[in-house]
Amino acid sequence: MYLKKTSGPRSVTTANGSILSLADLPPAGTVRWVASRKATVVRAVLYGLISQNKALDLYNLSVDEFQSWLQALHDHGETALKTTQSQKYRQPKVYL
Repeated sequence: MYLKKTSGPRSVTTANGSILSLADLPPAGTVRWVASRKATVVRAVLYGLISQNKALDLYNLSVDEFQSWLQALHDHGETALKTTQSQKYRQPKVYL
């Protein structure tokens, strides 16, 4: 078996003890984003498996979109990444 050389780690251990590897990442160019795929990409960046810039390039994401995923996962967990739940977890707008 031949392994492709990568510049970073091939796998990382997350806080809950699970192992996240490059094989667990969604395919490059993914268009349909479900909550589990969003969470996998965010965790890969948080634990140093890939850089944020590489994730943005691979998946054609904007910085704002990635930051919103990061904030939702941090504040409310993986369920907040579901499209149908986004209204529930949004911050109310304050008009001054």
